Amino acid sequence: MTLTVATATAIGACGNGKGAAGASGASGVVGDDTFSTPGGKTVVFNLFKHASLEIQYDSLSIQVDPVVALAPETNYAAMRKADIILVTHEHFDHFDTTAISALTDSNTVLITNAAVRAKLKRGTALSNGGRLTLRDDVTLEAVPAYNTTPSHQQFHPKGRDNGYVLTLDGFRIYIAGDTEDIPEMSQLLNIDVAFLPCNQPYTMTPKQLAHAAMLFKPRYLYPYHYNDTPVEQVVDLLKEEKGIEVRIRNMK
Repeated sequence: MTLTVATATAIGACGNGKGAAGASGASGVVGDDTFSTPGGKTVVFNLFKHASLEIQYDSLSIQVDPVVALAPETNYAAMRKADIILVTHEHFDHFDTTAISALTDSNTVLITNAAVRAKLKRGTALSNGGRLTLRDDVTLEAVPAYNTTPSHQQFHPKGRDNGYVLTLDGFRIYIAGDTEDIPEMSQLLNIDVAFLPCNQPYTMTPKQLAHAAMLFKPRYLYPYHYNDTPVEQVVDLLKEEKGIEVRIRNMK
């Protein structure tokens, strides 16, 4: 796998963002999550829990924030080795060396923020604004993820952690990491699928999440990284926004 590092000056558009969903068109609870890219390739999301998910695309397995012990326990040792692992930041519910070890072989590309890279002493550290070309049809941008509420800024200080925009054959996926509704989200363009966190005091309230979605209007929105937060409120808050389909899954 070719990996080319470049610096992005802005969160720009790649592809036309017109992939078609293969699952139900109604807002609310859905089953398996399969989409098509503009080029007709398949993207499958396996949503495990909290911030942990797998994206399968054109023979690639891309694992995001894999964690073993956080309930429900995930048996990564029984899965195929990952081609790419993305880690947003160093908190225990996103960074787990046991999970990373279980998923890694000599071909795995590991991409993290600087703090995780310093702990692991391997992988590629990407800062906010950085960009990687992983394959001709696979690119990755690291985007800001931070708290703005004054009493919460110690949880996720500006400039430390990553969100990611992953583009697969023109199909654009935004994985927000731990963040509030930051102004940089308005620079996101042509997002097909977005994962936005919803638990205070660490990330967003349902109202903040709805505001975040309105800043860049993804076609499909998944609230994730929540505990007892009433994320169903997001559906009601965005009911007048016909261009956004909210999908609620069990991502506690």
